[in-house]
Amino acid sequence: MPRFVNEAEQAARRNQIIDIAQQLVYTKGYEQMTIQDILDALQISKGAFYHYFGSKQELLEALVERLVEQASQLQDPILQAPNLNALEKLKQYFNTIGRWKTEHKAYLLKLLRVWYNDENALVRQKLHAASLQRFAPVLTQIIRQGMQEGVLAPHYPEQAGDVVLALMLTLGEMLAWSLITDPPDANALPRLADSVAAYQDAIERILGAPPGSVHLFDPAILREWMIEKEPD
Repeated sequence: MPRFVNEAEQAARRNQIIDIAQQLVYTKGYEQMTIQDILDALQISKGAFYHYFGSKQELLEALVERLVEQASQLQDPILQAPNLNALEKLKQYFNTIGRWKTEHKAYLLKLLRVWYNDENALVRQKLHAASLQRFAPVLTQIIRQGMQEGVLAPHYPEQAGDVVLALMLTLGEMLAWSLITDPPDANALPRLADSVAAYQDAIERILGAPPGSVHLFDPAILREWMIEKEPD
């Protein structure tokens, strides 16, 4: 007689599969990872895998959903904070991302070079699309609050959130490539600081925000990322 597996056990097993898949994406690349790699790592059968995921593509969707959900947990309290005005929410929105990345700096530095391999192009594309879908509405809500407060005046209120987030994702990719292709040092810092300032200026213009009111990165955080070397 087959053993009854409750919902908690099923959820735990599903998460185990996602955990292993996430590790393999970082170490091998999504395209190079096989279902057999997962079976070997967990010592489970193909039937057990396909009970939770109908295909490798479904597993990819689960990986993307997990990353987006983890980021959502950081952003949602900012959106819901009743004591913050729109400009304060924008500042915390961007700073929270920077702090989270800095707290996980050693780990992220080890992953960047693999993450931006061609083998991970599909998962990066899906993550980009999922991030736009999940977080652009958050920015749009903050923008609407800023309009009500009279501190933001975008020409295209409904599209501004999408455009701002797309710029943020592009800036993040540019900074990541700088870490991958050039050794981080003090000489790179002024050039990258100018790039960040240009993005800030563009975002302020899109939002109709007061000059100098949008801060994408704490300068100290940018300096730490660009000068300190990866730990051995």
